[in-house]
Amino acid sequence: MTNRILSVLCMAATALLLTTIPALAHGEVGYGGGFVAGFTHPILGWDHVVAMVAVGLWGAFLGTPAIWILPVVFPLVMALGAVLGILGIPVPAIETGIALSAVVLGVMIAFAVKAPIWVAAVIVGAFAIFHGYAHGTELPGSVNAFAYAAGFVISTGILHLIGIAFGLLIKWPAGRMAVRGAGGLISLAGVAFLTGMA
Repeated sequence: MTNRILSVLCMAATALLLTTIPALAHGEVGYGGGFVAGFTHPILGWDHVVAMVAVGLWGAFLGTPAIWILPVVFPLVMALGAVLGILGIPVPAIETGIALSAVVLGVMIAFAVKAPIWVAAVIVGAFAIFHGYAHGTELPGSVNAFAYAAGFVISTGILHLIGIAFGLLIKWPAGRMAVRGAGGLISLAGVAFLTGMA
């Protein structure tokens, strides 16, 4: 059943990607420009990519219900963080928080930490604020904020799905090791972001 749901979500994400390509022709104006700017923001920043994939990976590693709860918590709280950024409400250490999200989530995966769902949701939600804030402060002035937010929430969801899809490999011993290895790489990437090496 989980594989069928995942297949449907992946097909929907692919269809969405294909239907957004014409929006590129509109440039940075109106809903098209706002959506495209928001959609590309997370996927063009490796610090965002590794953390968002890690959310899906950890959720898959924890199993049901975390496999679905964590990828829902992250974009919802991220949207709140974006509002804080758009409003200019100060939040300290944004880049440090983003880098630490990769370190911590990567460690959770690498060491197969089976946290209770509420603990996992709090960890994921706390880091989502930093990612959302970065998106909000980088909102281009010429674009529609709602379209921009929709864009980055959707691309975040797709990155979570990629993490979930890879995370489903844990059903096999070799896949479990691959997922844990990916967690280690994500954590190392976070250290590189934190120390300015990446």
